[in-house]
Amino acid sequence: MDSYEKLLDKAIKELPEQTNLGDRFNLDKIIGHLEGSKTVIVNLKKIAKDLGREPDHLLKYLLRELASSGKFVREQAVFAAKLAASVINKKIKKYVSEFVLCSECGKPDTTLIGEKSITYLKCQACGSKKPVKTI
Repeated sequence: MDSYEKLLDKAIKELPEQTNLGDRFNLDKIIGHLEGSKTVIVNLKKIAKDLGREPDHLLKYLLRELASSGKFVREQAVFAAKLAASVINKKIKKYVSEFVLCSECGKPDTTLIGEKSITYLKCQACGSKKPVKTI
């Protein structure tokens, strides 16, 4: 048993220091402005990258949820309607709960996998796999 204790102490000493004690998954708020009757969001591609998802997938989801048309123009997402930032942020949180966070362990370490005509959310942390709705 003595050698076990020594090995355990050695393993604990070799562990890296924990530098980030906060939540490692932080969701940025959108940055945008209104241009006439359009809403322009400048950081939607960055948000999608932080989530580990394709920007087009996130945009398509938001367009459907917000009942608006829109597209990417260079690095900006342009919606053909006046939309409040709070509404868009709420829809992005809903997207995260449906397409990013694992329903079993709650971690964001997931990927979207297409098999045949079904898309699955596969968790890299716990191995869970569940079907998600198609956008």
